[in-house]
Amino acid sequence: MPLHSLSPVSQTCVLGLWHLTEVLEELWPLLPAQAHYLARYPDGRDELRARQWLAGRVLAHHLLRELNDTPATLHNDPNGRPYFPELPAVGVSLSHSGEWVAGLLSTQAAVGIDIEQVRSKAQQLARRFLSEAEQANAGNETAKYCLYWSAKETLYKLHSRRGLVFKEQLLLNPFELREAGVLTGHLLLENSRSQHQIHYLRPNPDYVLTYALGD
Repeated sequence: MPLHSLSPVSQTCVLGLWHLTEVLEELWPLLPAQAHYLARYPDGRDELRARQWLAGRVLAHHLLRELNDTPATLHNDPNGRPYFPELPAVGVSLSHSGEWVAGLLSTQAAVGIDIEQVRSKAQQLARRFLSEAEQANAGNETAKYCLYWSAKETLYKLHSRRGLVFKEQLLLNPFELREAGVLTGHLLLENSRSQHQIHYLRPNPDYVLTYALGD
């Protein structure tokens, strides 16, 4: 069972990483309340996405057991955000890319997490999600484009609001790329602005991971 790590972020928040090597038949027995998840299993997905979906739910239960022993089942709200209806105060976020699945759970705050494989695709699509200033800051660093994308995905998940324009409403301050650090992000809405700290790390040279906690 390749649970890679469970890392406390605070006394009320834990981050988990799962290295996905199992086939579907190995993942199902790891889930509690299998009938619940079988009814929500996303038919029609390719095998990798199905494995990522299952591993994400297995990881969510590992995270929950670190902080709370209440039996619960994971659902998704109309915006796609996962949640435990039995535990309305708990915030949970999941992400997957390639052979990695990431999760973040807090008993006291909304959370957002994203993991991305470092590929040239983010740089190719940069004009769609980066402002001109952000494109200039990213330069020609593929990993930096992926980190920009990941951080904006995390901020988007944190607020779970559809229709946000990434290049106009989710903005990041310039930064120097390191193995780990904190980015400053801004959410610009019609009648409000807010600033957020987005943590990042690189689990290995081929991936970037970002996460953020709400107030």
